[in-house]
Amino acid sequence: MNKLKIPALTLVLSLISAVLQTALVSFISYKIMGYADIAISLLYFFISFIVSFFVIYILYNNVIFQKIDKLYLRVKALQPKEIPNTEFQLDEVDSLERLEDEITKLADERNKEVEQHRNLDSYRKEFLGNVSHELKTPIFNIQGYVSTLIDGGIDDPSINVEYLKRADKSVDRMIQIIDDLETISQLEVGTLELEPEKYDVAQQIKEIIEALEFQSSRKNIKLQTAKKYDKPIVVLADKFRIRQVIVNLITNSIKYGKEGGKTLITINLFDEQVIVEIKDNGIGIAEKHLARLFERFYRVDKGRSREQGGTGLGLAIVKHIIEAHNETIDVTSTVNEGTTITFTIKKGE
Repeated sequence: MNKLKIPALTLVLSLISAVLQTALVSFISYKIMGYADIAISLLYFFISFIVSFFVIYILYNNVIFQKIDKLYLRVKALQPKEIPNTEFQLDEVDSLERLEDEITKLADERNKEVEQHRNLDSYRKEFLGNVSHELKTPIFNIQGYVSTLIDGGIDDPSINVEYLKRADKSVDRMIQIIDDLETISQLEVGTLELEPEKYDVAQQIKEIIEALEFQSSRKNIKLQTAKKYDKPIVVLADKFRIRQVIVNLITNSIKYGKEGGKTLITINLFDEQVIVEIKDNGIGIAEKHLARLFERFYRVDKGRSREQGGTGLGLAIVKHIIEAHNETIDVTSTVNEGTTITFTIKKGE
């Protein structure tokens, strides 16, 4: 590789070499002849400088640069591929500077990887702790009910059937947690195959609202669409999975909504996408929680969330389903004002 840009180090070393050699020759001339000829000394200085420069440059270029370039290529190979920098096509880049830049980039990448591994390890520990906690509650409940029945409660008609029903309810909760975990795992590794079809999402939302009316009426929360969608709004998606998304989001708006509140569902069309917005005027979510809202088992208010029921996996499943469709989901919220969750679906026509 040609080095059009002469390194300053070569100039400095050549200059020092020329000065030393000229000084030595002048000293020897003075000892032999008793004086030093300035003209000869200057001539020797320039000759020495030029010779030293080329000798040092060749040595620097052919030996040091070759090793630096080999090291650069090895470091470059460790970096992820990127658009090449073409600035050296006109102005040659100094190899030492280039190598330093690549080493700095590599160090930064490794630091990011180390930090990511630390975060993943922390997330793994937190996830395992959450799983054990979620399963431990129904297991302890079942154990308590069964122990009571074994200790004589089975013969007491006032509690035997009731305790069996409670144990059965705890078993259902465990099954729900395990099913949700299995769904998330399949979505993450891509083994859960979507079955896209064309269907009317407006009609689907209408049916979901009707199905959840009884649940919303218990808190006097009104479910409604922004307007009457008389014409079909056709999307191309997995109908069952999108229903799972909408049911989960509306159910959450009911659980954390205010008494006498409202949940508004809006459908908008934009280019090749259908945008569904679910907005409530409930208790809202603090900004610090929004970034982690879709994490598995993450709860904004752990005590209140468990009282409301659910596995803590619903929003994580929602996010994975939307991403499996190659679409996006977003959330905005203000405490005591409400929450808005928006997601996109591909148009079906």
